[in-house]
Amino acid sequence: MSLYWWTIEVIDGPHSSASRWRDAHQETVVSAAVSFGAREWHWQTFGWGVLFEVAFDSEETWPEFRALPAVRAALDAVPDPVNGLLIYPGRGGSAGRVQPRRPRPTAGAGAVPLPREEPPSRVTLATAEPAPTAAGVTV
Repeated sequence: MSLYWWTIEVIDGPHSSASRWRDAHQETVVSAAVSFGAREWHWQTFGWGVLFEVAFDSEETWPEFRALPAVRAALDAVPDPVNGLLIYPGRGGSAGRVQPRRPRPTAGAGAVPLPREEPPSRVTLATAEPAPTAAGVTV
């Protein structure tokens, strides 16, 4: 039997955490998933937010589940409405990076020295005139 997994990631917001969102909407989201025939579901908590993974028997069930008013209301209430919600097919969240990380520059003694500008080689001297006397006469 093949299951079709979907993942909902909720990321912490500036004023509220994703764990509080989970506490408030967990029962609604799981009840809706079970009523639409979810075979498996898992909640995972991370330092950056929470993950809800749900599996259905067919691909057509997901759009129907996602369109439910209760599910839409829960997803609209995430802590960071701009960047705090990721929804994608498959399981995810803790799978790691697909490509290796780029090496960082060497710090400390192995670092390259900063380039320094050479001081100007031409010097211009200013001309000075003597100060006038108390009577306003210049020498």
